Amino acid sequence: MMSEWYSLEADAKHISKERARAQKLKASQWWRTKLNQGVCHYCEAQFKPADLTMDHVVPVARGGKSQPGNVVPACRACNASKKLHTPVDLLLGGR
Repeated sequence: MMSEWYSLEADAKHISKERARAQKLKASQWWRTKLNQGVCHYCEAQFKPADLTMDHVVPVARGGKSQPGNVVPACRACNASKKLHTPVDLLLGGR
């Protein structure tokens, strides 16, 4: 497991704004299509749409945005194990 070496000083306004955007995105046809494909972005396993969560590849707490290029469907296990890491963090330190 990667050490927690980075410091988080999340911007409360940014987080609030992006959470609202995420809620709108969850209601979009684009997101419903992603869920209906039933594939976790990380482990690539098949799941029922109800078993997938919305994950921000670059976490909102680290400046990520709630937009299609940064939002992917993830199974609960992958989403929980990713925590606040980015893809680069995971490459450098593993899960």
